[in-house]
Order: sequence, then structure tokens, then C-alpha cells
Amino acid sequence: MPQANITGRVLKMKVVPFVDRDWINDHPLGSILFKHLVQGEAESPDNFMYILGRQDGDFLMPRHRHNFDQIRLPIRGDMNLGRGLVLREGEVGYFAEGLAYGPQDDPLGNAKPGERLQLVLQFGGASSYGFMSIEQRRKARDELATLGRFEGNYYYRADGKRAWGLNAIWEHVFGAKLKYPRPRYKDVVIADPANFHWLPLRGARGVFRKFMGAFSERAVSIEMFRIARAATWSSSDAVTRRLIVVLSGSGTAAEHPLAYLTAVQVDAGERLEISAATEMELFVVGLPKVEIPEVESDRYESEELADEQIPTHHA
Repeated sequence: MPQANITGRVLKMKVVPFVDRDWINDHPLGSILFKHLVQGEAESPDNFMYILGRQDGDFLMPRHRHNFDQIRLPIRGDMNLGRGLVLREGEVGYFAEGLAYGPQDDPLGNAKPGERLQLVLQFGGASSYGFMSIEQRRKARDELATLGRFEGNYYYRADGKRAWGLNAIWEHVFGAKLKYPRPRYKDVVIADPANFHWLPLRGARGVFRKFMGAFSERAVSIEMFRIARAATWSSSDAVTRRLIVVLSGSGTAAEHPLAYLTAVQVDAGERLEISAATEMELFVVGLPKVEIPEVESDRYESEELADEQIPTHHA
């Protein structure tokens, strides 16, 4: 049940348990299935989508980029980022909006379909271009399919002209060309949580944190928290929405049970209280509100990258 704080504001904390079924095929290549956790508000620069991605087949993707930020955490298996860069299982990657990565060549190899699992958070960046909701994307794709055809990552119009699929969908939804901000960082930022110290959280007995960084002028933060058995983490943040995923252990949040891969959304101004029944480890991303710049930056591009040859793997 929703709770009210001392100001009378109704709390809307979302708690979404992980259930290993009803995976959705939302990826244009069809080899990655999605489990949707929590999402933001469409048409808002603060919009986001938090999913679990499950690899069911060989994955090949040319070098590409997005007009939104991403944070990725491989739960099982590694992720090839191209050009010799690999995001290893258990590492955290921050992908700045407009940053190109790939080409990716991720065969399943000895892994079984579904063994590789990854947390993926995609969200509007500091440039304030926002993030297109999955509902908008699906609707536009269905409508465009009546006017042309999709093949893999590309869309072919009736006149035979080809466009990167996401660009065509964006233009259909918003009536304007997609803008790629020039990236604030030169490469994917990768943190290895194993190399960070657990530091005690002041005023919270039995609670420890690893702070792994804050990024862009929006100050998006990435942290991990550990809560000892029978301890409680209680906090509030007036400006930051927090997205939390349970990596291990069990407990409760506002009387909702928490277990492996349960997702929790706590908006700015809401009070968070998590009590651990067994020692818990939490992955926490902080998303402050996007501030709209007074003058829009002219540091962007509208065209997708030129095709690059995708490496082939051999049996």
C-alpha cells in the first residue's frame, strides 16, 4: 500500500519482483529478449527504461551510437564492446549519449540460450533530448512496417532508400531528425566493483557503500550498498530518483519482499527504507532531474555512422 510522509505526500515507491518468464522479443535482431523492470514517463527528458537483457543467440552489431545514456551490468557472461574492449561479468559500464561502440561480435559459444544476462538502464542524458518509450517505439515500428520494411537494424522506405532503424522510428514519432550529442567522454567508462572499498555509511549501523562515480553535468551516480543481516538502510533524497536492483540476499522495502533481481524505484523526496533478512547487496543508480539548458548546444550530429564490416566467427 502507498504510504504518506509527514508532508502528506503519497509515496509511489515501485517494487517489481523478478519472475523468470514472459520475456519479450523487443530487439531488432531477435537474439536478445527483454524483461522490463521499471520505466519513466514518455515525452519527458527524464524518461528511462530499466530492463534485463537475455541473450538467446549469436549477437552481431555494427559500430553504432545512441542519443541517450546507458548503464550496463553483466550479471552472467561478458559483453563485447568492439575494438578489443570487453565489459566483463560483474563490471559496470557507463555509455555516454552520442558515444559510438562496436562492432560487436558475441557468439553464444559454449553458453546455453538465456545463460547470458545483463542489467541495462537507458535514460535521457544531460543534453535533454529525452528517451523514446518502448510503447512509442513499438507503435512507430508497426506503422512504418506498412510503408516500408525493416531488415535487421535498417529500415527500407518504399522508394528503396535505407535508414538506420532507430533514426527512422525517432523521426516518425517526433517529426524531426534524431540528434546525436557529441560524446562527453572519449570511451565507455568501465568500473570494476571488486576493486572498490566497502565504506561504512555514517549513521547507519551495518550499512556499507561503494561509490563508483558520477557522470556528466547531470551527476548521474553509480553505487553499490551492502546491508548486514537484520540491519536497515533508511534515507531520502530531495533531488534524485534512485533505481535499485537486488544483486543478492533478501529483505523488505515498505513491507514489500525483496529478493534476487527485484527492482525498486524511489523518486525524489520519497523515503527509502530497506531492511535485510539476510545480508543484501544492492546496485543503485541515482538519476537527478534533467536541467534544460537555456541555450541548446550546437554540438551534435544527425547522421548515423558509416557501415563498418562486422567480424565473422567460425565454428
